[in-house]
Amino acid sequence: MSTAQIAFLKGHGTENDFVIIPDYDGRIELSPADVARLCDRRAGIGADGVLRVVRSAAHPEARAMADEAEWFMDYRNSDGSVAEMCGNGTRVFARYLQRAGLAGEGDVAIATRAGIRGIHIAKAGPDGEPGDVTTIMGRAVLPGGEVTVTVDGRTRPATNVNMGNPHAVTFVDDLADAGHLLTAPAVSPAAAYPDGTNVEFVVDRGPRHVALRVHERGSGETRSCGTGACAVMVATARRDGADPAVLGHPVTYTVDVPGGRLVISESPDGTVEMTGPAVIVAEGVLDASWFGRATA
Repeated sequence: MSTAQIAFLKGHGTENDFVIIPDYDGRIELSPADVARLCDRRAGIGADGVLRVVRSAAHPEARAMADEAEWFMDYRNSDGSVAEMCGNGTRVFARYLQRAGLAGEGDVAIATRAGIRGIHIAKAGPDGEPGDVTTIMGRAVLPGGEVTVTVDGRTRPATNVNMGNPHAVTFVDDLADAGHLLTAPAVSPAAAYPDGTNVEFVVDRGPRHVALRVHERGSGETRSCGTGACAVMVATARRDGADPAVLGHPVTYTVDVPGGRLVISESPDGTVEMTGPAVIVAEGVLDASWFGRATA
């Protein structure tokens, strides 16, 4: 990371929080250690991850998508590792573009490591509150095969769902059954998730209404996980026999996360959409001398 001053913002989507680094021309080098320090809740700003805002044409992983999406979301987990996607992050990323005058209400496309994601920014409410943001999350992939999750010596069956990143979804009687989630739950077989996985624990709240807790790969337990909520919706719909491809119409579930509420819909063609809030809470400049200490 350069010792020059760097602007930042802080935002969250259902309390899944991010440090946003505008870097339009892709000039800032963020090492894993830099990201971890930024996300440190005691020694840094504190966040579940970092969203670096880069023009697609300026980033080697996104140049091929530049004709369809001007902006690339370079997302890093709080431990500094690179992630393919972050659903809540896409909404916060779009809110930043709106705030910066780089996008307006309506539709915008962004590039991610999992491909291009379409975003819709709803109109502001009559009270001036920003409208919700909807992300077209793509299609869920269910690889099949038996998967299990083990917590506190108890093993439960799980559903393998990929939303551009991997998930293991398991149903429990009480969210406390997830344990402390400070460390990643044991998932088997390891071959099902060669790069690790996010793990969601789910309880029923009512008809087409569930709640979850999640351990995010590379971040630990978080207040929300957008791709996880989508994976949970798909896994729950299949459990309930509500497959939109069979029914011929969309299926919608309300998914409560510790930090709020998301609405997830799946269409007959398999496309999953996620709608929820996205909030920018602060902006400022990172101290140059802190950079020097952080990277020494």
